[in-house]
Amino acid sequence: MPKILPIITKENKILITPAKLVAERDITGKKISDLIQSMQLTLKNTPEGIGLAAPQVGSLWQVFIVDQEALKFDPEKPLDPEAHQKKKRDYKYFVFINPQITKMSKKKTSQIEGCLSVPGVVGMVLRPEKITIMARDETGRKFSRGAAGFFARVIQHECDHLEGILFIQRAQKLLPLPDKRDSESRL
Repeated sequence: MPKILPIITKENKILITPAKLVAERDITGKKISDLIQSMQLTLKNTPEGIGLAAPQVGSLWQVFIVDQEALKFDPEKPLDPEAHQKKKRDYKYFVFINPQITKMSKKKTSQIEGCLSVPGVVGMVLRPEKITIMARDETGRKFSRGAAGFFARVIQHECDHLEGILFIQRAQKLLPLPDKRDSESRL
C-alpha cells in the first residue's frame, strides 16, 4: 500500500551512498512497485518538489521519478506552491529505473538548483543543456529519450542522487533561501 515517505536530509549517509541496480525480474515486483507508488504519493504531497530519487526516501535502489510538469516548468518564473499543489493532482510521473545517461551536449548552462534533501539552500550548477537517457519504466520496458532544458537538468540531478552525489557538491555558488515561502523549486 503506498504511503507518504519521509524525505531524508543531507546528514544521512544514505544520500552519499551509490544505489544498487534493480534486477530485471524485480522491476515489476511488489517491493519496487510499492516503492514507486509511495514515491509518487510523497512527491505529490511535496509542493516544492518536481523530482525524487529512491535514496531520498531511504531506499538504495536505482529508481527515480520526475513529475511531468518538469517539461513545462520555467525556472525563471516564481512557483506558487499552492497553485503547484493543485496542478499536481492532474500530473503523471515519468519513472526511471537503472538509468544511464548515454549522451550529453557539449553546451552547458548554469542555473539555480535546490533539493528536497538539502532544505534552505540553493546553488548555481553547471550542467549539459541536452542529454539522452536510457532506462526502464515501471513495467520493465527499456526506453531511450532525449531531454533538454529544465527537464534534462532534473534528470541529471536525480541521476546524481543514484550515484551518491548531492547538488551542493557540484554547485559553483551556494545561497541560503531567504524564506521558507520562497518559490524556488527543489528537485
